[in-house]
Amino acid sequence: MKHSQIMYHGGYIKIELPEIRKHRFTKDFSWGFYCTKNQKQAEKQAENFNTPLVNVYELKNVEDLNVKEFKDYSDEWLKFVVDCRSGKTHEYDVVIGPMADDTIYDYIEAYSIGQMNKEKFFKLMKFKYPTHQISFHTIKALNCIEFVDCYEVADA
Repeated sequence: MKHSQIMYHGGYIKIELPEIRKHRFTKDFSWGFYCTKNQKQAEKQAENFNTPLVNVYELKNVEDLNVKEFKDYSDEWLKFVVDCRSGKTHEYDVVIGPMADDTIYDYIEAYSIGQMNKEKFFKLMKFKYPTHQISFHTIKALNCIEFVDCYEVADA
């Protein structure tokens, strides 16, 4: 990971101080604060809201963090997401990798209950648009996020 990186969070409120909240359902990489390096992806996520906002952050000083990075969809990524979505936690400060959107989640569900094999799962994944997420899971990780700006998505 680069020493300094710009990232985005799509939503409906300005978030100068990100936080980790435990929700009823876990996400791809467990509970955390999620961002992306893909600005268009963040804008698309924000468009789901009446007031679509994108928060811009700079990620700094991550050298001392425990970071897990998935370069692409893989057996390891699939197992990790299935485990996290079933409520298991991990010891990483930051996890980086592709997203499992709603369609992908259906595939993961089918795979996890034995209705789809890994080969079919990965074949379907190749046709999806590329996605990216960076999730922060500890206070130490949140301390590496610096708020830069917040803007409204035009014509959402």
